[in-house]
Amino acid sequence: MAELTVRLGSAERVRARAPVDLGAVERNCATLKRHLGRAHLCAVVKADGYGHGATSCARAALAGGATWLAVATAAEAAELREDGIAAPLLVMGALTGAELEVALDAGADVVVWTEEFLRAVEATDRPARVHVKLDTGMHRLGTPDPDVAHRLVDRVAARDGLDLVGVMTHFATADEPESDFFDTQVERFRPFAEDVKRSHPGCIAHAANSAAVLRSEAAHFDMARCGIAVYGMDPFGQNPSLRDLEPALSLHSYIADLKELTPGESVGYGRSWTASTQTRVAVLPIGYGDGYRRGLSNAADVVIRGRRFPVVGTISMDNITVDVGDAAVAVGDSATLIGADGGERVTAEELARTLGTINYEITCGVSARVPRVPLRS
Repeated sequence: MAELTVRLGSAERVRARAPVDLGAVERNCATLKRHLGRAHLCAVVKADGYGHGATSCARAALAGGATWLAVATAAEAAELREDGIAAPLLVMGALTGAELEVALDAGADVVVWTEEFLRAVEATDRPARVHVKLDTGMHRLGTPDPDVAHRLVDRVAARDGLDLVGVMTHFATADEPESDFFDTQVERFRPFAEDVKRSHPGCIAHAANSAAVLRSEAAHFDMARCGIAVYGMDPFGQNPSLRDLEPALSLHSYIADLKELTPGESVGYGRSWTASTQTRVAVLPIGYGDGYRRGLSNAADVVIRGRRFPVVGTISMDNITVDVGDAAVAVGDSATLIGADGGERVTAEELARTLGTINYEITCGVSARVPRVPLRS
């Protein structure tokens, strides 16, 4: 989608934009690779790269040391291949018969955990690279029975045209440092992985997400599948800079109008905020239609000219209002909703805490009508 701009005098104003610093993505991957040592880094670029742009972030991740990529759907794999991405690519999600064909057409690896799906892979009569998934306690995809997993491994390894590439699991509480269930899952997966690798030395074992990579070397195995940290957000919901991570995405709008309010006057739907003193309210042409959530009404800050100002009134689909008081701001000034300006920064983690959610949802929620603007620092 092209950027929509308006020109007033010599100034150019962009209604909403989300710059994505690909240099930050590259450096975040280099940081993760330092943690992993000899283990491979698989950058997860599903959901359009967590809202950052899948193809551009995939290239940046590979430049930063990732050697694999992962997505959730066959269509995501096909899009990356159409864009010229040639790296090893894993489709982690469940696939219908039609989706399996799309994944195999893309030359992507697929995940097996039931005999039924393995029969579907075999029935295509096509070469396929396969990973077998053991459910160690997440209770989503994967077989919880190590015996079933071993049978699937042996069957894949014995079948002409099928390549046993890996065995895998996924952690439920890696991002909860006080939870010992993470250690339980590691110890459930380890003997299975070691048994498979003894019988099939070329097979790789992978389990760790971003949190597990930063939490424990015991979870690294041969490869880690990192998502949130690739984009510079903290998997533990804290300050990313404490882990040498650089947020890649920022979100900006501009002041489209300034309103003078007297005491007792309100702004927005439902009159949820009323001025207590004489003040000015800046109107920014961005709203929940762009992914800036309605739950942030009267609860978040925006940075303008290096200063924080509170969002006031109910956030609407296309506009938000900000109390700027008598500050020296003007129509046309840039406004930062996520990111840094001067010495102030609003992080995805901060917004997530306000909303009672996680940083993943903040960036994934920035809508398609906000153009991503790739840049490199």
